[in-house]
Amino acid sequence: MLDYDKEAERYDASRGGEPRAAAAAQAVLSLVPDGARALLDVACGTGIVTRRLAAGRDGLRVTGVDLASAMVRHAAARLPGAVVRADSRRLPFRDGEFDAVSSVWLLHLAESDADARAIVAECARVLRPGGVYVTTVDKAAAHNVGSDIDAVLASRPPRAARDGAALVESYAAACGLLPAGRAGFPGRGQGRSPRRTVADLRRGWFVTLPPGDPLAERFAERLARLPDQDRPRPDPWFTLRAFRKPAVRPPAA
Repeated sequence: MLDYDKEAERYDASRGGEPRAAAAAQAVLSLVPDGARALLDVACGTGIVTRRLAAGRDGLRVTGVDLASAMVRHAAARLPGAVVRADSRRLPFRDGEFDAVSSVWLLHLAESDADARAIVAECARVLRPGGVYVTTVDKAAAHNVGSDIDAVLASRPPRAARDGAALVESYAAACGLLPAGRAGFPGRGQGRSPRRTVADLRRGWFVTLPPGDPLAERFAERLARLPDQDRPRPDPWFTLRAFRKPAVRPPAA
């Protein structure tokens, strides 16, 4: 698992920068109701997407939350006074405080199904009745674009996908959330080249291939033999799912 405090300095540059952030924010906002006035961005990272969420909708107050201190510092510089350091499994906000909650590229990092369920449950808790929760699903699968790099990596040890679409839907349903739409967006600038993939492999990007492990080095050797070492393969395509918290019905007369 990457150390996101150490990763903060290079995070934006290594993940598509502003073009990817713009695509993500636009897709998230396409699923947020027009009347939303308060949005919580969970695991906001450096705030590069969060800032665009705030700028992309007039009258929308956006708050960011992240656990990594270095990420919070970067995000707070982009959104002064609007970023909080906290664990996404224990959000420091009142029940029903937000009209919308987003978690982009978070659930795939959960260490267990219980952690993923806890994150979704907290997002549902702080969501007002009638509000919408938007999250990415199937992140690992999004990076499989059918390239020669994917063919090499296909035999690596598998890791449980905590953000599988069916799983996320079950977590949401357990919290009383109902499916409310979906959207997709390109991971601009994230198309892998063989050389970049080897570098990612050696710094711990692939959880089941720890840096320095002999198996990881064998994959690195195979990747180094591919042609066009610096040519990026196609960008990934990420998927968003939206879930609505049912509005409270007035008591029957």
